[in-house]
Amino acid sequence: MYAVFQIAGKQFQVEKGDVLRVPLLGKEKGAKIEITEVLLLKDKDKVEIGNPFVASAKVVAVVQDQGKDDKVRIYKYKRRTKYRRSQGHRQDYTEIKISKIETAAKKTKSEEVSA
Repeated sequence: MYAVFQIAGKQFQVEKGDVLRVPLLGKEKGAKIEITEVLLLKDKDKVEIGNPFVASAKVVAVVQDQGKDDKVRIYKYKRRTKYRRSQGHRQDYTEIKISKIETAAKKTKSEEVSA
């Protein structure tokens, strides 16, 4: 099973157990995050597409780390004018691990009685 969700304006495709870096969320290390903006769910041959989000589906993740990415160099240059500008930037990130992908599976009456 995999899901496509959006967080901080970016979309990610994940499966259970994946570790990924998302833009800084401002959560403590070890905090649990529930992402409800799930755009697509796929389980074997069954696909659910949201309009815009899949109803009652969520991705649960745990914050593993926070930090800064490698430096990105920005260099501007114009020939024959002695114009040169150099700048660097390090983007903050939060590293999360996907612990589970939850869906709203409809229960039958026999399952509701036994529960």
